[in-house]
Amino acid sequence: MSVETLDRRVPSLFRQGPSALSQLAFYSALALFLMVADARFKLTEPVRQVVASVLYPVQWLMVQPVALVNQGAGYLQSLEQAQAQTRAADQRLVQIAQSAHLSEQLLEENLHLRALLALRDHLVSPGQAAEVVHDTPDPYTRRVVIDRGQTSQIVLGSPVLDANGVLGQVTRVYPLRSEVTLLIDRDQAIPVFNPRTGARSVAYGDPSPGGGGSIELRFVPSNADVVEGDLLTTSGVDGVYPAGIPVARVLRVEHRADSAFSRIYCEPMARVQQVRHVLVLPPLALAAADDAPAAQSSALAAPAAKAPAAGATAAPKPAAAKPAAPVRQETSR
Repeated sequence: MSVETLDRRVPSLFRQGPSALSQLAFYSALALFLMVADARFKLTEPVRQVVASVLYPVQWLMVQPVALVNQGAGYLQSLEQAQAQTRAADQRLVQIAQSAHLSEQLLEENLHLRALLALRDHLVSPGQAAEVVHDTPDPYTRRVVIDRGQTSQIVLGSPVLDANGVLGQVTRVYPLRSEVTLLIDRDQAIPVFNPRTGARSVAYGDPSPGGGGSIELRFVPSNADVVEGDLLTTSGVDGVYPAGIPVARVLRVEHRADSAFSRIYCEPMARVQQVRHVLVLPPLALAAADDAPAAQSSALAAPAAKAPAAGATAAPKPAAAKPAAPVRQETSR
């Protein structure tokens, strides 16, 4: 056995060293000393700074994942809040736009109703306001439906007006609804009067695409005095429309060499496409029939009121009764 292979370490049985209690007391005293020295003399401050400088990159790397997670959560939360605010702003904008549109619509309706009231004040026949519910689904006719019917004393042939002029005529009456045929319907005709020349004629509807929803004066001689811009009103000779209501304005006059008549296109004064509120009048003949008994009773009551004033003379009585004769004649007509 070589000498190098011999274990020269001291056996554990013979090892000597400080005891555990001694080590505890030593390290406790050292820790207490270092604490007091650091508190009073700042002995470990340079060491602390060096250790902090060395550990800063490690701390920064350890904090970055947490910071990234917090930033991502904050970004998602702010994005969701921004989207919610955008949706709320869009809804608010839509509400404001609807309110503005409704205000404009109400203002327009108010002006239109005021114009209807002003028109009714100038008419002799009493009228009632109505609202257009919808257009008829028939593509070959130009009719609208109003919210007045037999329960509102609407009768066939009643003239329908808007604030600008004649719109059409009631052609069908239901209990709660009525159909109004517009002036531009191909089957509609209305007697008109030209205040500038005093000429009378008949206007017919012309709803074809070429006419553009206008009306046409037919059977007017080529040498007739009709120019562009003439205002046509109702003549009152048909017993339906009161006289003097605007009907249309002349747009174009075409003189044809192959015909003895001119083609005269007119634009309706009423809003035939976008009308909403209208005024329905009783037919002129019906209104006159309703007014005739009242006029006759007032005419007959006038001589009776004068009879006591006449006293004893009997001669004035036949003279007072004479004005009643024309009233009876008009009633019979």
